[in-house]
Amino acid sequence: MIRTIYTIVILIAMGFTATAQTRNTINGNVKDDKGKGLPNVTVSLLSAKDSSLKKACVTDADGHYELTTFQNGKLILNYSAVGHSVVYSAAFELKDSETYTAPAVSLVIQSTKLNDVVMVAARKPMIEVKADRTVFNVESSINSTGSNAMELLQKSPGVTVDNNDNISMKGKTGVKIYVDGKMMQLDSKDLAAYLKSINSNDIEAIEMISNPSAKYDASGNAGIINLRLKKNKKYGTNGSASTTYIQGITPKGNGSVSMNYRDKKINVFSNLGGDIGIWENDLNLYRIQNDTLYNQHSKSYNDGKSANVKAGADYFIDNKNTIGIMANANFNDKTNNSNGNTAISYNPTNTYIKNLNAQNSIPGNRTNANFNMNYRYADTSGKEINFDADYGLFRGVGHSYQPNYFIYPDPAQNYSIINKNYTPTDIDIYTAKLDVENKFWKGKLSYGAKFSYVRTANSFNFYDVDSGITVKNLTQSNGFLYTENINAAYVNFNRQLNTKWSIQAGVRLEQTNSEGQLTRADGIAQPDDDVKRSYLNLFPSAALTWTINTKNTLNLTFSRRIDRPSYQDLNPFENKLDELTYQKGNAFLRPQYTNNVELTHTFMGFLNTSVGYSHVADYTTEATDTVNNATYVQQKNLATEQIISFNIGAPTPIKKWWNGYANFWYSYLMFDGAIGANHVSVAVPAYGAYLQQSFTLGKDYTAELSGWYNGPGVWGATWRSKPQGGLDFGIQKLFLQKKATVKISFTDALGTMSPWRAVNNFGGTYIDGSGTWESRTFRLSVSYRFGNNQVKDARKRKTGLESEAGRIK
Repeated sequence: MIRTIYTIVILIAMGFTATAQTRNTINGNVKDDKGKGLPNVTVSLLSAKDSSLKKACVTDADGHYELTTFQNGKLILNYSAVGHSVVYSAAFELKDSETYTAPAVSLVIQSTKLNDVVMVAARKPMIEVKADRTVFNVESSINSTGSNAMELLQKSPGVTVDNNDNISMKGKTGVKIYVDGKMMQLDSKDLAAYLKSINSNDIEAIEMISNPSAKYDASGNAGIINLRLKKNKKYGTNGSASTTYIQGITPKGNGSVSMNYRDKKINVFSNLGGDIGIWENDLNLYRIQNDTLYNQHSKSYNDGKSANVKAGADYFIDNKNTIGIMANANFNDKTNNSNGNTAISYNPTNTYIKNLNAQNSIPGNRTNANFNMNYRYADTSGKEINFDADYGLFRGVGHSYQPNYFIYPDPAQNYSIINKNYTPTDIDIYTAKLDVENKFWKGKLSYGAKFSYVRTANSFNFYDVDSGITVKNLTQSNGFLYTENINAAYVNFNRQLNTKWSIQAGVRLEQTNSEGQLTRADGIAQPDDDVKRSYLNLFPSAALTWTINTKNTLNLTFSRRIDRPSYQDLNPFENKLDELTYQKGNAFLRPQYTNNVELTHTFMGFLNTSVGYSHVADYTTEATDTVNNATYVQQKNLATEQIISFNIGAPTPIKKWWNGYANFWYSYLMFDGAIGANHVSVAVPAYGAYLQQSFTLGKDYTAELSGWYNGPGVWGATWRSKPQGGLDFGIQKLFLQKKATVKISFTDALGTMSPWRAVNNFGGTYIDGSGTWESRTFRLSVSYRFGNNQVKDARKRKTGLESEAGRIK
């Protein structure tokens, strides 16, 4: 408790310190070669010493701009616009509370392509707050060193990861995870394993989009989190290599290497990364059911290795046409071994009955691969066409050996139950999509269509082991085949009406056909063995932006979204974890629908404050229920969820050598409905904070201090979670003409992140759960960049597997 309070005090102090600075204002005008005001010019404020980026803005319709900054000292301005030559200002000096009017600048149209240009190195801020998203630039964070993608999500502003690896954003569950623009179709277990296998060396940035437009798939009531993997952007042959040593309870490590070749006609790129090591976890469950008390303590060891491979090529046919191919693959080979002990007693008198000693060995491997072919056309009129054809596959094989030993005071009563299972999963995903953008009615019109087809085959083979003889249990074994076809079309329009107002509006139409077929090994059919569905939905979205003046902007957004059940959640069979705990699918699980509205105020181009409201119909939650003396979890539809949310975030520059970011979010969650025969009516607040501070110490040293805190909240409608928080710090040094980097960092320095606790008192059962994991670690990372340093912007493209790859469990 004292450590938690100490963490909060440090975070609050960091936040208050950030407000004690004076502001400077820089304004000016940018014109074209005819003397007319030039809109949409990016104006970047850079340090005159090292060209590091301090602040940026965009000129309005008249070419005017105004920058508000806490920076002082010698600075320069960079002016850039599409199709125009880049211009730098002369160096100037700012003092506290000063207003500086920069000389007028004219940009000329770029008549020839510039070759062999070496760009000024502008370091990105760690957190960028944009109109439609918040971006966590992982490359700029020292404390991200050696982390995996799941750990980075825990540290991302407004994102929460609970003890079961469920991800929420601004208090909302149902967030969809994308990697390089395609949704990962994995269930929570396989998605967590995949994210933990991606290390920070392979990640460029994490984008958090709370209200996506109609161009995006309608899946995800909480929005989208997109992990952008690194892609080299330099001419010639170049690359990088890095390795990280991690010391927690046991040593582990990861590493990556990337290679790139690029010239005027072709770009070939590749990345290879991997990790190895053992991670320990503790789980405690104190359960009172009827008149019996179950006090369970277990320890698990996740031992394994994984590898990630990305490779592709782009061919630039001419200045309008480009074709490309790309492949991503993840190979995960890990074994989870657990040992548990459950003391069982008669609760009214605390009379001991027996012990259950349960062991579980679960070796498994997962392969996830995606292949993409892309064609892009773009001309100077603003017309752009993108076509993608994709194939994705997931292959998972799991084994489990589960001996359960029941120990009585009288040894003559002792007995054992030993089970084994074999659970292969094959998922194939086919998609094709077309996106078109045109200038229309003084704005931009986007439209397109998408086709997707998914086939997932699951086998659950359950075996009883008696006296060393293995016999298949036909009543506990099954096969499950699920197919789904989604046909979609969308149209979206955005326009800057005048200097004050801009609009964006669109609608997406999605038609879904699905069928789940269960084949029981005992041949006895049940009513839910074959479930077919067909439904058509419209998903509108809109945004209205009002630039009140140079300091204040309001942005109002609305969207309707859907969350379809994951493929494995629809499998109605039971998966026994031990003799007292199991999971159960639900073939009748319905999709949930969400209407989101959000109002955002931007002040001085850096302080973003938003309030929002969400209404979720057929809200899906993981419910805990009981049968006899066993407890099981199952995804079920609750009637409604309503969320009122508040979020405020801003960069916090303090000195020219001291910068940071602060974010605070608050949500009020209201659940109403029924789970089985039990009515649920819950209203609880949830809140959290994220703060980061970075320091430029001189002589190529930089340091970083970051922390987060999540107050008590709720998950699964019936579980009440206790507060958690963490504090990380690290230091970095550049060597060998800034080509080599050495980073040292400490995660969860105060030991406040790992202990978690949640309580569930519902349906006649009381459960108090808690546990720990290896959150406190020391990390040492070394990286080296080699080859040509001439920068060329990489071609950004999304694949067609945006929506389907995130629902695989």
